[in-house]
Parts: sequence; structure tokens; C-alpha cells
Amino acid sequence: MNTKATRFSPEVRERAVRLVQECQSDYASLWGACESIAPKIGCSVSTLHEWVQRKEIDADQRPGLTTDERERLKQLERENKVGFPQFPGRFA
Repeated sequence: MNTKATRFSPEVRERAVRLVQECQSDYASLWGACESIAPKIGCSVSTLHEWVQRKEIDADQRPGLTTDERERLKQLERENKVGFPQFPGRFA
């Protein structure tokens, strides 16, 4: 069994998200639209659902941290870890 995750190009992701958004009105839910499109793309329903949600957050159509904000937060967390040594049993 192959345990390596399949990588999808940004173009494939964008096309899949666009397909879901275009046909979403034909389904009762976002999940239903993802169930229809995911097999055609070759990804799991949950993966496609996450891509659509991420696109909506980045477009300010859904609450949450944008991709840029998430990257900045990760960068700050890394800087914080480097700047402050961890003491075993303290501040954990």
C-alpha cells in the first residue's frame, strides 16, 4: 500500500474548487457537491472540501485565518520557540 500522499498541482486544485462552486447550487450542501466532484479529480471528499473552505476563507466569504495569516502565525511561533528555550516541566 502506498502511504505517500498524492500531490495535486495548484491548477488542479483551483479547477476542482471552481467545479464545486459552479455546481454547488445543484446539491443540498457543499459536502454533496464535493462528493460529486472528488472522484473525478482523484482526491478524497474531505480533501476537496478543505480546499473549498480554504478558498472561501481567503476570499473573505467564510470566517477564519487566511492562508497568509496562518503562514505569519507559524513564522511567529517558530521565532518564539527559537527565542525562548524550553525548560523541562515548566511552561509546557
